Amino acid sequence: MRIGSRFIKLVAFVLAAAITRVAGADIDVYTDANLSTGWQNWSWSSTIDFAATDVVSGSSGSSISVTSDAWAALSLYNPDNFKAYAGLKFDVAGDQPDISITIQSVADTVDGPAIPLSAISKTVTSGAFTTVLIDFSNLPGSGSPLGDANWDRITVQAGANGATYHIDNIVLVEEIVVTPEFLSAEPLASNVVAVTTKGEVDLSTVQVTLNGSPTKVSGHTTYVPPDTPALSITYFTLASNFAAGNLTITAGEKSFSYALPKVLYGSIVQSVSTPINPHIYGVNFPTGPDYIEHLGVTISRWGGNAVTAYNPFGDFTNAGNDWYFENRNAGDGGADGWMEWVHGAGSDSLLTIPALDWVSKDNTSYSYPKTLYPDQAGFDPYKADAGNGKFSDGSWVSPPDPTTVYTPWNTTLAQKWLKGLKNKPTIVTIDNEIEIASSTHQDMHPLNIDYDEELDRVVRFATAAKQALPGVKVAAPSTCSWWFYWTSTVGWDDTAAHDNIDFLPWFLSQMKKAEAKAGQRLLDYLDIHYYFQPDTSANDDNAKALRLRMTRSLWDKSYVDESWVGTDPQNHQWDPDTVQLIPRFKTLIDINYPGTKLSISEWSSTADGDITGGLVTADALGIYGRYGVDAATYWATPGEQAPVGLAYWLYRGYGTYFGDKTAQVNLANPDPSTWSVFAGTDNNKLTLVVINKNPNKALSFDLSNVPTGKYFVRHFGGGAGVAKWQTTMTLTTSSFIVVPGYTAVFLKQQ
Repeated sequence: MRIGSRFIKLVAFVLAAAITRVAGADIDVYTDANLSTGWQNWSWSSTIDFAATDVVSGSSGSSISVTSDAWAALSLYNPDNFKAYAGLKFDVAGDQPDISITIQSVADTVDGPAIPLSAISKTVTSGAFTTVLIDFSNLPGSGSPLGDANWDRITVQAGANGATYHIDNIVLVEEIVVTPEFLSAEPLASNVVAVTTKGEVDLSTVQVTLNGSPTKVSGHTTYVPPDTPALSITYFTLASNFAAGNLTITAGEKSFSYALPKVLYGSIVQSVSTPINPHIYGVNFPTGPDYIEHLGVTISRWGGNAVTAYNPFGDFTNAGNDWYFENRNAGDGGADGWMEWVHGAGSDSLLTIPALDWVSKDNTSYSYPKTLYPDQAGFDPYKADAGNGKFSDGSWVSPPDPTTVYTPWNTTLAQKWLKGLKNKPTIVTIDNEIEIASSTHQDMHPLNIDYDEELDRVVRFATAAKQALPGVKVAAPSTCSWWFYWTSTVGWDDTAAHDNIDFLPWFLSQMKKAEAKAGQRLLDYLDIHYYFQPDTSANDDNAKALRLRMTRSLWDKSYVDESWVGTDPQNHQWDPDTVQLIPRFKTLIDINYPGTKLSISEWSSTADGDITGGLVTADALGIYGRYGVDAATYWATPGEQAPVGLAYWLYRGYGTYFGDKTAQVNLANPDPSTWSVFAGTDNNKLTLVVINKNPNKALSFDLSNVPTGKYFVRHFGGGAGVAKWQTTMTLTTSSFIVVPGYTAVFLKQQ
């Protein structure tokens, strides 16, 4: 449809109210139906019309029409870099297309973060253009700056379902002037008001009223997070403590009001404690040494589906069904080099050992070429000949001769590799989710793996690992999900053939027998993967509340899982509709193989980029410490400035630790669906993490046995938003401690 007059909505995700440009200093990338001089079209797998007139924008009467396949992109390159420019502005039209914008440097082989359009605007429509501005000093989603590189490429990439949209008036902006603004003001702890700002605001305008009476401000301090310098926070200390009632904070022309509720009672008992295993603060594939230090990552995992086909003698790998069964080079310089820098950064390592019969033979082959299998349902958008191994009806293409893509693998080769490692892993796992190899690696193992085959592979490769690396700890079987804790891909006939004993209890008992036969432990950790089963993909208010409740499945024996698990659990366990993950598996270990530790080498918040994902992660890390999980690594790599990354920073970042022991928390009226309190000790100093899962409602706590005095405080969420906020403050009372809505707060006694 042609629109005669243009309507533009301005969405300036720079948290700025005004945008000023120096006349003539901007760079036009695309206007008037053409790319500007010097710009090159480096797009892929997309149908592009640079002179489309079906949606008219501005005086040119044309725009770029883009239809991209899955993961395909409009990509524009200019060898003359634009590193000195302040931002990128463009007009976009479409039905809220699933696209992400990435600024790249071909010269430096560096990519900036992928910025989803939804992080900038959620109201893009197909009938009109929306103007979008990305501030390179304050990137959407993270608030971090773009960084220093010779930026020379702009890529607009579609998601998994492809995207159709129009884009016009692409301009690199020479200057962005940010209008000062008060963004939020909210109560924190016993007598502090935290005010977030951008630009040079007048802090003298901040005034506080409690229950109708003005409250004097006795002082303030301002903090600017190093990795999100576009924003700042000022902590105003009040001359009197908070109390139940109405709190109003005025700042400039804005007013922020809160109803401070009556307190929730609890007590902290430091004398009752249990050790916290530091390995619960792990992730899969950290991005680098700084990442490990900044987030306090204690153990790093080399894992996932691709390692099943990892060939350490060439550093080749294959992600199987995850990506078109293609061989490629392994990242991070291979496992040995990866462990070297991981250990050097202060993190222990968890290394996955392949345990099937094949590994990748090179970095170029793939199993299902279109030239041999033309009727496949899908092909790699970056390599058109590589297919997904499935017909359009979802059935598998008959697997090829594995030697076309793979080379044999066995325990002898595994031992050769492990003995030759310059860097020794802390823990090894025996493969990754091999119970579903008939799907994930259908090209090399098309047959279903039953109980006996999985046990056999674990025993053989665990034996090889123990012989090659004396003293190494072995974790297995890295089972993928709740369903496969209890049966195999063969199905319930396989369970019936093993006396109707569910798989993991059976596995534990068999590994105990294997120890007796081998004369040594072959299994040190029962390793599982745990992904919450309820569907929260809608990410609406109901889904977010459900997500925040789901952590109860980790421990709560009264919580019936809000998914198929709660209605059709399909196992032979006690209370089968309640997951109670940690106590359940600790009990199964005690029954079947005492002394075995529990690790969870994959788990997820279900929403890494949403504040609720960060709160879920903070809650889970507290639960892992309280209930004695021995190791846990997040899948996959939380963004350092993203909500999940901030949960790690909260507990461990930059060398400030939650503690090496828990302290008992007694609550008068616990409500784990809406708030949590965790306590620990570090060098005999009390630490607290309090999580408020209410979207807008502040909570007040009376926590006895919490000493008053100076505390180091970290927090994220609420009105303050997603950033590494921190300060030192004096807790003047423990009988009225306030935590804003959707906020996680860390307090460490000084």
